[in-house]
Amino acid sequence: MAPAAMEVAPAPVAVVAVPFPAQGHLNQMLHLSLLLASRGLDVHYAAPAPHVRQARARVQGWDARAVRSLHFATLDIPPYATPPPDPDSPVAFPGHLQPLFDAFCDHAGAPLRRLLEELAASHHRVVVVHDNLVAFPASEASRLPNGDAYALQCVGQSFGAGFKNPSHRLVRALGLPVPSPESFLTEEFMELVARQGGLSVPGAGLLLNSCRALEGEFIDAQAETLSLDGKKLFSIGPLNPVLELDVTTPAPSVQPQPQPRHECMDWLDKQPTSSVLYLCFGTMTSLPGKQIEELAGALQSCEQRFIWVLRDADRADIFAEAGESRHAKLMSEFTRRTEGRGLVITGWAPQLEILAHGATAAFVSHCGWNSLLEGLSHGKPILAWPMHSDQPWNAGYVCGHLKAGIVMRPWEKSRETLPAKEIQEVIKRAIDSDEGIAAQSAAKALAEDVRAAVANGGSSWADMEEFVGRITK
Repeated sequence: MAPAAMEVAPAPVAVVAVPFPAQGHLNQMLHLSLLLASRGLDVHYAAPAPHVRQARARVQGWDARAVRSLHFATLDIPPYATPPPDPDSPVAFPGHLQPLFDAFCDHAGAPLRRLLEELAASHHRVVVVHDNLVAFPASEASRLPNGDAYALQCVGQSFGAGFKNPSHRLVRALGLPVPSPESFLTEEFMELVARQGGLSVPGAGLLLNSCRALEGEFIDAQAETLSLDGKKLFSIGPLNPVLELDVTTPAPSVQPQPQPRHECMDWLDKQPTSSVLYLCFGTMTSLPGKQIEELAGALQSCEQRFIWVLRDADRADIFAEAGESRHAKLMSEFTRRTEGRGLVITGWAPQLEILAHGATAAFVSHCGWNSLLEGLSHGKPILAWPMHSDQPWNAGYVCGHLKAGIVMRPWEKSRETLPAKEIQEVIKRAIDSDEGIAAQSAAKALAEDVRAAVANGGSSWADMEEFVGRITK
């Protein structure tokens, strides 16, 4: 008689991370996944194939060994259109990505269900962490006898409060303008958000990529609201790696290893301390041609050292053929005239390393939450140029409330071309004026507080420890 087969004890916990398929969301979820894996958890990062590839190709601040500690799962969805971005669209929101967003929300549930059922059979517990733009992963987790779900919010809580309720008492107390969603989102995207629950928290709790140093009152208010439904809030940000602030290079222990050091970093090493303006408008923004000309004219005339990341918004599949850059002719002449005091990067830039570098003085940003956290955690004042989504609110919050920046393009002028003269004036204010010096000081002070939050014993560190303890108990 054959001996009885030995039973294999189920593994304790599997975490399944389901990001929304846009770069700022892919990135934040990947950072969270890596942080959880570094604490010994079994983490599965699940997204459509091009977006798994995208997240891995663009990761910053982690070495190859850390990335290999994750399991990457593909959520197969039907083909979708991948049109190019329209830089002249009256609304800057990347509506060209809507076919991808619809296909993901409509069809990723079935492959996710199969993955969860497989993991549920081999683990005591399956915890789904999903972007709170989408609710279907929580629905799939609820089908499991051993499943839980937590939402990750990839925008600031101050924006989240005002988006849901423009009359929120804390929003009113700030006295900042609250732009209407119709001015920064498309109708199609707002309908998708509504179908997915409108930034609700369908599962056991909410993870915030923020910290009390930045949004303490808003975080506490949301925690109190969630507790009324028996749900828990964990403020665990910033999720991005916080690199050592150094004039030359980041600390070897945190410097990314998958790619060789970018050539711009060697150039930065040769520049004086706090002398370089860094300009980057994110991955979901395309500046109109006339605006690019005005910005180039300003940089050419003001004699300011700079690094300018000039690229159009991502397509739905960033690995699809993009064709010749529309900026090639202008940039050929511009780079000749600014040679020696500026660099133009038309590909992917090592933003974390640039922001951590001591030669970098300030950050001209679209004010996406991800970029703001990266800039402020490295002590760089923000020159705000909001484009869409949460960015108009973020610009007002950072510049008007935190006092860690200066508005370069006011939201009320978002459909106008900002002339070179006005751009130059803001650059001069940011670098030389008392207002600029005050913003620099505020940004450095915030960096200390933000870094303390994620350090051992800090508020974000404690919330992360509590979250890990809760899902592994």
